[in-house]
Parts: sequence; C-alpha cells; structure tokens
Amino acid sequence: MQIVTRFAPSPTGRLHLGHAYSALLAHDFAREAGGAFLLRIEDIDPGRARTEYVDGIIADMLWLGLEWDDEIVYQSERLETYAEALERLKERRLVYPCFCTRADIAASVAAPHGPDGPIYPGTCRGLADLDLAQPHAWRLDVAKAMAETGPLYWMDEQTEVQAEPDRFGDVVLARKDAPASYHLAVTVDDAALGVTDVVRGRDLYTCTDIHRLLQALLELPTPLYHHHALLADANGDRLAKRHGAPTIADLRDAGTDPAQLVEGMRAGQMPAGYSLAKA
Repeated sequence: MQIVTRFAPSPTGRLHLGHAYSALLAHDFAREAGGAFLLRIEDIDPGRARTEYVDGIIADMLWLGLEWDDEIVYQSERLETYAEALERLKERRLVYPCFCTRADIAASVAAPHGPDGPIYPGTCRGLADLDLAQPHAWRLDVAKAMAETGPLYWMDEQTEVQAEPDRFGDVVLARKDAPASYHLAVTVDDAALGVTDVVRGRDLYTCTDIHRLLQALLELPTPLYHHHALLADANGDRLAKRHGAPTIADLRDAGTDPAQLVEGMRAGQMPAGYSLAKA
C-alpha cells in the first residue's frame, strides 16, 4: 500500500516556522517511503479565509522546496461531499440543530470545560419545536453515537489510544456560517484522498478522538497518526498566527537560505530563538 500524507493549512494568515516544520515532517515521511504528499487548503471559514493567504501558502511551500503531488485540494470545492456526510448522520438521528450562541454556552452554569473550552451543555438536544428557518448549527449527539459504535481505538506512532470523544461534548459538525466544521471536513477529506498517515502537531492530538468516532459512524478507514512536538519561541510559547509569530515570508525577506533552513530542521536544529516545545 502506498503511503499518503498531507499538509492542510487554513488560509487565515501567513504560514510561520511551525507550519514549515509540520509540512516538512509530512513531506519527508511520504518521500522516504516512496509515497505521495498532498496539499489541501482548508478554506471553508468565510469570515477569515483570504485568497492572498492561499497564494502565500503556495509561495511559501515552493520557497521551502516542499513540492506536492497531484492537484491542490480546496475544501471550498467539496461542500456537497460534506453535506452528504452530514445528511447520513441526520437520517440516523445522530445530529441535532443547535440555536445557541457562544455567549449562551459561556454563560451557562452547566457548561464544564473540555479540551476546546466550555462543553456544550445540551440545551437544544431533544427540542420538540424546531424552526430551521432560524440560524442554527448541527451538533453530533456524542453519547448516542458512542452507544452505536462501542469502544474505539486509534494508533499514535506505535501506541494504541482509546478514543474519548465524550470529553468534547456534542461537537459542531456544521456551523451557522459554514457548511462543515473542521472535524467533519478533515475526516471526510482524509478518507477521500486516501491518506494513510496523518502527520500533524501535538495540539491536534485530542481532536483525533472525535475524528475516530466520525470514521466509525461514516464507515471510513482510520489512518495512522503521528503527532509531533510544536515549535516554541524564546519565551517557551508555542508559535501561533494569533500571537503574531514571525512568518515564512519574514524569513524570506530577511534573506534566509531556504535550503539551509530546511536541512537544519531535518537535523533538529531550529533557527536561533526557536526550539521544540516540551510535551
């Protein structure tokens, strides 16, 4: 079986050094096995995705020398596929419409915290009177879904992990302003593209529990997972777009040699001021 990996950035800002490291690991994992490396643009956030950031991703990847196989996949061109997956779950009554706002959830005294923040308290679960003309999201009834699938497991490197999707609560699969959430789109896409190995940052480790549940519900294959350490700055803070991490474009403008940068990262040598964060 051919190894297939992917790098799947969101065009909501310019790529930083942490993105470059993740892309490099996914690229090299495939190349060392004689496999395929794919590029997917996760551009279904209408409020934040920008065409100029898509162009920036492509320019940054080419500057780094990380070439991909096949055509670039754009999630914005696959909305019907996500809708079909959601419809299958609707038919089995595994999802329900939710009319709550983030403020409603944050204000609820019944909302404990999970890996992603306040857990949805189930306010709309079981509502009898539904007005679907009103803005609404679609949430997965996680307890009901887990009752159907039973215990689930996935592999991180050589370690078997038991999925605990219930710690997220009833996650959103389709947002009010977007036809699919990250969880639904990434699960459907990885299967459709034949991804065998998911190489991504440790910050997405717990999300795999939800993805494993969706794979079972939609009868999709489960890839092997490889979660790597994140890059941190001199203060020990992991790099993030929202924190203004220096971008690949900044490095290019500063005259950085891309070949030297990439070979250094391959050898575990990060640029001055950066290091791999401790788990």
